Amino acid sequence: MLELLFLLLPVAAGYGWVMGRNSVRQAQRKESSILSRHYYKGLNFLLSDQPDKAVDTLIKMINVDSGTVETHIAMGNFFRHRGELDRAIRVHQNLVDKEQLSDSEKQQALKELGRDYLLAGFLERAEAAFLQLLDSDKHFLDAQQQLFSIYQTTKEWDRAIELAERMVDCEGAGPELWERVAHFYCERAAVQLRKQQFEAAEKSLQQAILSDEHAVRPWLMLGEMAIEMQDYRQAQAYLKEVPVRDITWLSEAVPLLEICAEHTNDDEALGELLENYHQQCATAYLAKVKLMAKQGKQEQAAQFLLQQLRKKPTMRGFETLLQLFRAQQDSQQVQECLTMLQELIREQINQRPKYRCTSCGFSGRQIHWLCPSCKKWGAVKPIKGLDGE
Repeated sequence: MLELLFLLLPVAAGYGWVMGRNSVRQAQRKESSILSRHYYKGLNFLLSDQPDKAVDTLIKMINVDSGTVETHIAMGNFFRHRGELDRAIRVHQNLVDKEQLSDSEKQQALKELGRDYLLAGFLERAEAAFLQLLDSDKHFLDAQQQLFSIYQTTKEWDRAIELAERMVDCEGAGPELWERVAHFYCERAAVQLRKQQFEAAEKSLQQAILSDEHAVRPWLMLGEMAIEMQDYRQAQAYLKEVPVRDITWLSEAVPLLEICAEHTNDDEALGELLENYHQQCATAYLAKVKLMAKQGKQEQAAQFLLQQLRKKPTMRGFETLLQLFRAQQDSQQVQECLTMLQELIREQINQRPKYRCTSCGFSGRQIHWLCPSCKKWGAVKPIKGLDGE
């Protein structure tokens, strides 16, 4: 009898193993069935235009299998694209709150949740989400771009500068970042100037210059600040740096230099600058024409202007030429005709944009250092050609 029991032991063990394996398979099939039932139920709710029930059903699925994370993220994104931000936030927030998810999955869900908050206008919550992602190798760049966007919207320039300086030492910090930092310092300086904090503004502008050696905005702002403080010699020194940094912006420096020359009664310094750069833009050669006319050289000024117009015709140049011709005409009728023509040209000039974004084509009559359309710093430039410089 004892020998028979020993012989039956292997049989009993094998039977137990087979039954246990079948039990596991049955549990897996049951779990899969539940998952599939929830999935198709949620999909049916969605197709039946019952998104609230679809969200509730899909959220239940996460308790069954964390492998459905990508499905939930995609579903949340779908709601976001439809403009149903409250549902997108529910889906993505549910993922972030799940403890059983991996760090990578939580970070992905957190990134999507931050975008939901951003589009919904919950900037503080969006900021909190993206700040957590700054320690993520995978989502770091996207997080800092979103934070820059938030700080630009809220005009928190100190926080934007702090974030940018944190990135400077990181790999991949290129010219675009340095340019952006310079604009942040300029924006902070603009706030300080409105509060008449001139020393603090000057310090911010000097930091902008150190951040981007090609930046022209801080030199223009320093020149304007010096003019406001009636330090015209210092203003001239600042403004002469503009064409050295970027010749494109000479047209903005010349009118300020004319103000300096007028207050110092020193046309010589302005004349030297114009002699070197008068072929670069209409503002420069028109300033030279004005200087020649001021010196009593009306006929020479007209001839010089004609030469420039043959090379680079502009509406502003034609308007100035008519003004010179009017001064040389004795006939009242001719003067009236020329006056009318000049006024028509001037009106046309005043209706045309002065600046255009080189990235998206946005145009306007005011300088926008941050393009209102494509949100790129430094992309708006003075317009060249017949209607511009």
